[in-house]
Amino acid sequence: MAKSSREVHVAPGVITLHYSETEAETFAERWLAVYGTNRQGINAKAFLWHIFSAGRYPSVSGEESWLHYNMQEATNLVVLSNDRKQAFLTNLKPLCCSWSDCMIFPANLAWTMARTHEEGWLGPYFARHPRYTALEAENHAAIQKQREAEVARSKGWA
Repeated sequence: MAKSSREVHVAPGVITLHYSETEAETFAERWLAVYGTNRQGINAKAFLWHIFSAGRYPSVSGEESWLHYNMQEATNLVVLSNDRKQAFLTNLKPLCCSWSDCMIFPANLAWTMARTHEEGWLGPYFARHPRYTALEAENHAAIQKQREAEVARSKGWA
């Protein structure tokens, strides 16, 4: 029996929601509206990360991208497949995913990590939204609210 096209693995963390194909395509459109506005003349249809490898959006790559990625926090993260047809939400920042080419980002797109099948040669790439500071403040506020709710639950409060 063939594996489901939706079967994907991520670590650490768990997949808390699989998005529909329409929702995945919407995330791709939103992602491209931020990171892919200057993609003309490159093959971003084949690989979204070509936007970074072609220098069409400012990013860091390789080990430096991991340093930036590891400093990020978010309550939930979207992982978008390169084909733009699948996406899921995970509760922890993934360090590995069974999709070799994918984009990882908080829902507000404050930053993105582009994983590539060429890692070690090209990628991964890390980039920030032009409004990174304000969007990251939103992410930190959501993290604080989540922590406060966890404390309240641990004390038996509803």
